[in-house]
Amino acid sequence: MLMKQVVQITFKPLNMKKRLLWIVPLFALLGLGILTTGYRDNSFEIVKNLDIYTSLFKELNTYYVDEIDPGKVIKTSIDNMLESLDPYTNYIPESDIEDYRFMTTGNYGGVGALIRKSDDRVIVADPYEGFPAQKAGLRAGDVLLQIDDFDTKDKSIEAVSEKLKGQPGTAIKVKVKRPGVEEPFERDIVRSKIHMPAVPYYGMMENKTGYVHVSSFTHEVSNELKDAILDLKSQGMEKLILDLRGNPGGLLNEAVEMANFFVNKGELIVFTKGKVKDWNQEYYAQKEPLVPEIPLAVLVNSGSASASEIVSGSIQDLDRGVIIGSRTFGKGLVQTTRPLSYNARLKLTTAKYYIPSGRCIQALDYSHRREDGSVGKIPDSLISSYKTKNGRIVYDGGGVMPDVEVKNTMMSEIAVSLIRKQLIFDFATEYVASHDTIQDPSSYEISDEVFESFKAFLADKEFDYKLQSESELDEFEETLEKEKYLGLVKDEIAKLREKLTHDKEKDLTTFQDEIRELISEEISSRYFYQKGRIQTALHYDQYLDTAIMIVNDTARYRTILTAVGE
Repeated sequence: MLMKQVVQITFKPLNMKKRLLWIVPLFALLGLGILTTGYRDNSFEIVKNLDIYTSLFKELNTYYVDEIDPGKVIKTSIDNMLESLDPYTNYIPESDIEDYRFMTTGNYGGVGALIRKSDDRVIVADPYEGFPAQKAGLRAGDVLLQIDDFDTKDKSIEAVSEKLKGQPGTAIKVKVKRPGVEEPFERDIVRSKIHMPAVPYYGMMENKTGYVHVSSFTHEVSNELKDAILDLKSQGMEKLILDLRGNPGGLLNEAVEMANFFVNKGELIVFTKGKVKDWNQEYYAQKEPLVPEIPLAVLVNSGSASASEIVSGSIQDLDRGVIIGSRTFGKGLVQTTRPLSYNARLKLTTAKYYIPSGRCIQALDYSHRREDGSVGKIPDSLISSYKTKNGRIVYDGGGVMPDVEVKNTMMSEIAVSLIRKQLIFDFATEYVASHDTIQDPSSYEISDEVFESFKAFLADKEFDYKLQSESELDEFEETLEKEKYLGLVKDEIAKLREKLTHDKEKDLTTFQDEIRELISEEISSRYFYQKGRIQTALHYDQYLDTAIMIVNDTARYRTILTAVGE
């Protein structure tokens, strides 16, 4: 429920018992606000249920056997209420506002490093190039022992993160244990404003083809993309690949601005519809395009959501470029933040968005839940067809389907286990200790000698895993036992299990291409940071290879964008 006016009420300090009693008149006032600005047909139900809620809380606070934390109890009730709607409608207490701002702006005050848990300590996972942690000499794999007087032993990632964050210009002393170095050492780090670039990498590929990776739609991402495109044009770019894979979205206005770089002035990019009619809006391209005619390919996958789908969907609907990859996430909902009392905020879904063909790509139906509370995909019977500007058929209700599909390959179980156990990470840490540098990250591949070293490194490590076929056989065996048929096929089950049982040494050979790629990317990141990881990953990238082939094949590119399509 939206309130057009927010009444700020200030209380004098009271003891906890008395303060809780003020909840009743506070909710009553809120109820009156809803009465005057809400919907007349259910206003009585709203006030009635708010009265029940406040009287229940009063009884709970007065008579419950133990002391209760009012803030925690109220937040739990709010969270559960909002959870029944959709996963994007959230209550943001004042304590979480900084995290929310980071999500929308990419800015925070701190040292500029990702951290992760390792046994009873927290380690540096990825220092950001050019920021305080990296400038102070911290490396991935360094164990954080102490931050000022704060011992990190057995502390959570959240607790350690809070100690690393702070106002720009303030200093901390960090005690570090580096693998391969006998004695711990200390570093003084001065926090700064950390801005995570939304365009972590761009560069020229073959045949005058530019490539830009966009990781999020935070504030100013369109300016970052504009600078990248202009730089690539100065290097002779004649074709462009825009990579939105794994991009979860963000600000709608940034998506509109970004789409405008490619589509003509005056084109409708997206429009929104919600319960509050006055908030319905249409967003048009306001400027002349930055690159109006060059061949354009947009890379997407199941992790491309929201604003990523506005950009890729509008480019597809307007036949401005070819979409390559796999079906996108399917989030066609718009969120708005509303101020609440005591500096809290409510982020709530207020509308659905529709791309130029008129389709909404929302994949999940949150308005109709099953008995267990789960939701399903939009049924095929409710999916409608639409037409792009050139007359190609496209569909709503399930994300953006690519014009050219690239099959996703599932990661092997052994690779998943090596990542989860941090063994590739730990091997890279060991490798860096004895190697000063590596070759160009855009073509880096580990040698056979390095891969053999990795296998030797694993010799005394525990990284067992279970194949899906083994798990399913376990379930089948349990079913046979329940139905008392196991005795009849016990020998056959044993023989099948013997054939299915995996051999780690054999799997290391079978899936070595995949494992080599993961090791190469991790080692590359140690010398060239985030840019290096991306460059090395692109060296193995089938999506990118497909995109380069298509934008350089004029006839095929044009055929895809006709009504015949492919």
